[in-house]
Amino acid sequence: MTKDELIEEVAKVCDSKKQAGDVVNAVLDTITSTLSKGGEIVITGFGKFSVSKRAARMGVNPRTGEKIKIKATTVPKFKAGKALKDAVK
Repeated sequence: MTKDELIEEVAKVCDSKKQAGDVVNAVLDTITSTLSKGGEIVITGFGKFSVSKRAARMGVNPRTGEKIKIKATTVPKFKAGKALKDAVK
């Protein structure tokens, strides 16, 4: 499902497609800004959005076999909640 398709589905329960687009964009912007500040978002039953730190490590270039150093980085992480896991089963 694409973002536009998600907006179409949300529009079915909203007054208009524009309002649905605003809601979807607001939710995504809030998740993005919270994670960029190092915070986390917990939606009970759905899941938890958080930030994880990856340490620097050595990797291998698959083409040349040359060892390369991979920098430490911060990445977004999502852990599905029980209700979402059960719904997908």
